[in-house]
Amino acid sequence: MNFPHLVSLASCLASHGVLCLRFTCKGLNIAYRTKAFKTVVEYLKLSDDYKLSGVFLAGRSMGSRAAASVIRQLSQNDDDGDDFIQGLVCLSYPLHRPKLQSKLRDEDLLFIRCPVLFVSGSADEMCEKKLLEGVASKMKAPKKIHWIDKANHGMAVKGRTTDDVMEEINAQVFSWLGENIELQHA
Repeated sequence: MNFPHLVSLASCLASHGVLCLRFTCKGLNIAYRTKAFKTVVEYLKLSDDYKLSGVFLAGRSMGSRAAASVIRQLSQNDDDGDDFIQGLVCLSYPLHRPKLQSKLRDEDLLFIRCPVLFVSGSADEMCEKKLLEGVASKMKAPKKIHWIDKANHGMAVKGRTTDDVMEEINAQVFSWLGENIELQHA
């Protein structure tokens, strides 16, 4: 939750009037994180305090994997065509373990129907470029991939400041959100 890129992104979006809720899970287990994420989404959906018409989910690394899993689970249990979840932002999606490209973590991505933005480093040791592009080509959802040139899984780029990289990420996410909100209101 306090990863600098997430703090920067939430601040950027909030400064443009986008309501952001950040939370974290102490456990590293993907099933536990998915359950916690799903609980938050269900609370927001049913809350009389917020009265939201929809949300975009986002996460970094395992958080983006948990968000994808939540979207798949909720869409499988959704009989009334509810479109509360309007999109997914995946920062540094962990498509595979380092040096284990043969076992992809793509099962949830292939079932998602809402728009998806991937922001990944072109040198990410957990998301080989050709493999993510291959998975994206199989996805039924509208999707966009933005590659941060020479960035690793932590979005560090030799020769660039962290702030510079964060500005690129923030601009891409904000622009994509705007495009997708505009499409839904057209």
